[in-house]
Amino acid sequence: MARKIVITSGKGGVGKTTICVNLGIALARQGLRVMLLDVDIGLNNLDVVSGVENRVVFDIVDIIEGKCRPTQALVQHPNFPSLYILPSAHSYNVGKVDGNTLRAVVNGLSNNFDYILIDCPAGIELGFHRAVFCANEAIIVTTPHISAVRDANKVASLLNGYYLNEISLVCNRLRADLVLSNNMLKAKEVASSLNLKLLGIIPESDEISSSSSIYGDGIAIDEQSERAFNVLANNLHSGSNEMFDYTQKYKGFFAKIKNKLKRRF
Repeated sequence: MARKIVITSGKGGVGKTTICVNLGIALARQGLRVMLLDVDIGLNNLDVVSGVENRVVFDIVDIIEGKCRPTQALVQHPNFPSLYILPSAHSYNVGKVDGNTLRAVVNGLSNNFDYILIDCPAGIELGFHRAVFCANEAIIVTTPHISAVRDANKVASLLNGYYLNEISLVCNRLRADLVLSNNMLKAKEVASSLNLKLLGIIPESDEISSSSSIYGDGIAIDEQSERAFNVLANNLHSGSNEMFDYTQKYKGFFAKIKNKLKRRF
């Protein structure tokens, strides 16, 4: 029986879908069977970010309408054989899709996977509640910016109204230079303000941003991001509490500056 985890944010643009895809890849690299489910009907892009857009034949709406079996709509990732994507529809009357129908699809596939990661629509409207209704755990994604943290707090309060086994936090797009110079909130400060368990820290990545802009996909290709997602996956799967030290390469630089200032003054 799969662990069904909704990945949500409240605020759009914080990297929720990118987190969903790369966490799924990191879990699949451990030999776990993972399904990524896009429930953002009409504004879906999980298939694009995961790089399987051209492989999609059926989607979740086709399953709901009885046009295909659930397993027929699954897209196996070409580079990670134990990772599957269940895409959403680009255009559909979203009002015809309710939480009970979605949950029936998820539960019907649950025995085939170790993890089902549900990519939640941005915001806190009906689409959010449909996605959460399918899950038994939640991961809130935020960046260390006040507006994103405020929206994450609202989402956390709504999630507390559901019977979820765990609600945790991933702090995304942290910049080591700004954190070390006290010009950006630290991930632990964000987690403390939200009163949430910090599950992982993902640093800002120019490589992911560039790949997303040019090719559309958001798969981590740089070593630092890949290690950060591996730590996140380990924390989720094994229950460990390791935090990726994304500031290590900058610490020596800032230490040298401080020493020079001390000698000068």
